[in-house]
Amino acid sequence: MSVSPAFRRQLEGYSLTTAEILYHLPDHPHLLQSFVWQHHDLFPEFPELRRFLAFWQETLDGPLHSVKVAHSRLIKPAELRAIDGEFRLH
Repeated sequence: MSVSPAFRRQLEGYSLTTAEILYHLPDHPHLLQSFVWQHHDLFPEFPELRRFLAFWQETLDGPLHSVKVAHSRLIKPAELRAIDGEFRLH
């Protein structure tokens, strides 16, 4: 049985990364448009995001204004909480 490539990357430290990219509209440079990018990436270097932003700057017409990045590890220890009490159902 083989392991999926996405799961393997998570075990290597990749986590879900979301970037909100604001860019200037080519025909109306004073207006900003939002684009949301989401991919598994490696914190803190973000090689996938850097590759995408390089592609954007080389290929697309809308100049970048700003990029906000958020990420969350998908595989992490379970969060357990002790609870006082016991419920019995008959």
